[in-house]
Amino acid sequence: MVELGSIGLSLGKQALELVVESNMEAVGVDKLSHRSYPSLSGGEKQRVHFARVLTQTAQSSDNKILLLDEPTSALDLQHQHSTLSLAKKLAHDGATVIAVLHDLNLAAQYADRIMILNQGEIVMDGRPSDALTSQTIAEVYHHEVTIMPHPQSQRPVVVAN
Repeated sequence: MVELGSIGLSLGKQALELVVESNMEAVGVDKLSHRSYPSLSGGEKQRVHFARVLTQTAQSSDNKILLLDEPTSALDLQHQHSTLSLAKKLAHDGATVIAVLHDLNLAAQYADRIMILNQGEIVMDGRPSDALTSQTIAEVYHHEVTIMPHPQSQRPVVVAN
């Protein structure tokens, strides 16, 4: 499944094997290589697809763009953070990473910029501390929240009232 990301690439067999192994290790699915795809859990499949996406970017140099739609939805806590940490590292290495996340606290922790949409319209666009306000969240999600600074990072933490 991860090798499917190589379609259209001009990597040789040896180089492709190294890229696939590296990407599988990076997302923590290297130990699953002996299993068939249908036997994997939803979270395992999601991580395999992330490794495939990374493989697709193997020959991209300066203009890597990753579009991630709910990349953490089926993942446990450890894999949520490792996935977003890797995405953030790719962004800091020059890739453009756009991720759709419904978990506001994960977005606050990892995003450099948050865009909040309501019915397809941009309601707020800015740094996490500017975008995540109790007023905006109440208007968009119809639920009252309290926003507090994280004790270590000072990024916003959203707590439902």
